[in-house]
Amino acid sequence: MVRLTLEHEGGKWRQRSFARASGETTEAAGSTVDLGTGSGAEVELSNLLAEYTKLMKPEQGRGRLIFINLQKRLLSSIEAFHRTLHAHASRIGHSGAPAAQSEVSTRPPSFDDDDDAYGVDDEQLDEADANEVASATAALKSPEARAKDVLTNMLDLAGQYRLRADAKVASLKNWLDQNLRSGKKWNDRRVIIFTEYGDTMRYVQRTLGAALEDTHLGEERIRVFHGGMGDEAREELQREFNGDPTEYPVRILVATDAAREGLNLQNHCADLFHFDVPWNPARMEQRNGRIDRTLQPSLEVRCHYFVYPQRPEDAVLDKLVEKVETIQNELGSLGEVVMERVERLLSRGIESDTLSSLSTAEQLPAQAETTKRELESQREAKALKKDIDDARRVLQSSRKLIDFREELLRDAIDVGLELTGSEPLNPLADVVEGQRAFGLPSLPPSWARTLDSLRRPRRRDEPEWEWRKEPPQPVVFKALDRMGEDRVHLHLEHPFVQRILSRFLAQGFGAQDLSRVTIVPDDRGGEPRAIAFGRLSLFGPGAARLHDDLVPVAAPWLESAGPGHLAPTNTDEDRQAVSHLEELLSRAGELPSVPERLATRLAASAAADFATLWRHVRDEADGRAHAASQLLSARGLKEAEDLRQILRAQRLEIEKQLSQQLELFPGEDMKEQREQRESERQDMRTRLGQIDREAQTEPGDLQALYHVSLKRLVPVGLVYLWPVTSL
Repeated sequence: MVRLTLEHEGGKWRQRSFARASGETTEAAGSTVDLGTGSGAEVELSNLLAEYTKLMKPEQGRGRLIFINLQKRLLSSIEAFHRTLHAHASRIGHSGAPAAQSEVSTRPPSFDDDDDAYGVDDEQLDEADANEVASATAALKSPEARAKDVLTNMLDLAGQYRLRADAKVASLKNWLDQNLRSGKKWNDRRVIIFTEYGDTMRYVQRTLGAALEDTHLGEERIRVFHGGMGDEAREELQREFNGDPTEYPVRILVATDAAREGLNLQNHCADLFHFDVPWNPARMEQRNGRIDRTLQPSLEVRCHYFVYPQRPEDAVLDKLVEKVETIQNELGSLGEVVMERVERLLSRGIESDTLSSLSTAEQLPAQAETTKRELESQREAKALKKDIDDARRVLQSSRKLIDFREELLRDAIDVGLELTGSEPLNPLADVVEGQRAFGLPSLPPSWARTLDSLRRPRRRDEPEWEWRKEPPQPVVFKALDRMGEDRVHLHLEHPFVQRILSRFLAQGFGAQDLSRVTIVPDDRGGEPRAIAFGRLSLFGPGAARLHDDLVPVAAPWLESAGPGHLAPTNTDEDRQAVSHLEELLSRAGELPSVPERLATRLAASAAADFATLWRHVRDEADGRAHAASQLLSARGLKEAEDLRQILRAQRLEIEKQLSQQLELFPGEDMKEQREQRESERQDMRTRLGQIDREAQTEPGDLQALYHVSLKRLVPVGLVYLWPVTSL
């Protein structure tokens, strides 16, 4: 995390950058940002608000939350503070404030952050904040003389500086001049600026945009991401920010916390600014995660935040960031116990003792150490080694079973395209990140919607018919290190691949006769063998597929024995023939071709050979079906018992909670909290009744899901393993 310190010195703010790594702080190159006759309004307003809060003596509850809300918005920007301050002043009877606006709230009646509401339009959230402050102000006493003077001073100062570029905006412009452009020309780097409030987002966009409007394409360089954006607008903005900088001029993205989740923005961006520091540390992690993530091409990611040393609240937030980074370095992520501790410290706002509480040696570091010990006790070194060994065995087993390789998938797609009557994939001349790209051939009109998954994203308001005139993008078979739009990674779950593979299922399992027979040259020597394949499927209630298995049976092929001679020997040679077939198919291009005379001769006997082996396939399938049914039954029993244990644990925990008769909220002013607690207890009693009903039915229902109600065996094909020496 990079810390930008803004110090007021005779009309100037000195900017210094500190890179924190492993708890050490090193000073980087500094610079000076001249703000003319700047008066340090942010610091002065902070002092006035602290004095006003002390004079008003708000009690706990809604009255106290007013001042917490004002404090949070001031730490974001004077513009965000201005709206809420006016809403408060209008209700407390201050003559210098406008009349209160209508009280239409889009948020619950609480100032707590609503993590599920980040998609709501930010203007509505800001308006709701102001309305809630205005409504809650009615619970406060009227201000006395000194308090009125302080409120008047805050209103005047906020009104005077709300639209001016503050030290943070000036620092941002200076940073942009040094890192994103040279003179009026922009380079290809991009940056994200996060704010908590829509008011602050619009303020940053307006003031920073005005400072950059004389640069090349200045008006197109700044975009905003806000709550309430539709899916199409959201995707389009993400596409432009990740797209080729020579095609998309956007360089600066100003975003509220509506963008803190679910977005990949790292393609050309390794710098992020927290214009305000979230009081909830998890939000800072989520913000940073927009660029600090997989496929980030930059070796270094820089996340910046601002600090005014003269403002006491900034010292708390600075210490908070420091502690969070220490914890992350030790544990890899924020522990739940630490999160709870931070939230409790800040739930009453930032006060004079908050910094000491946060800095006390027994607090966050001790909590982190406790969490670390708990984690270590659950996963000791010996258990960890066992996990690694188990994972390695699973990986090797999966590789042997699936044998997935990019070249095999490409071959399968070429064969699938052949089945549609089309040409194979066309290798292109260009190579991206060490792998060749392929172009798609022309496909029938019925494939239009499937090919949509291979086209570039459709722009907003672009007609579908016009969009479909463009050909599908080239495809690659390995994931690219950088997200991009000029290539599509084909993998097993891609819609195009799924449709291609479905043709093999229809071809291989739909017919009851042998329309294709394969002859594979065997370079091991030995005698020829025929291998018949069937597909075993087990189904449960509602035709749910419970098990799939490919059942092979191998037998020596003796030319002198005549029709019906095939009989499995159940020897190692038969079993090894199946394993060896997989290895031979993986290097089919290296093997010699099969003479036409041999192919004709074996094709004539294929039907009889398969019929002879089919009864052996049925016998093998019956044994496998019995074993699989037993495993499924055991799994059903285990999951049913696991569910019973979960329900028992829930019951014990709820009964424990209900048995506690502590009076947690004494006093008349805690009536709302007591009512809430009683409502929670009633919900617990209701849940107890539900647990009893669930315990009687759901484990049995879960177990029944694993009961095999239908077995199906269908033919797949016949393969001849023929010694190379006999070709």
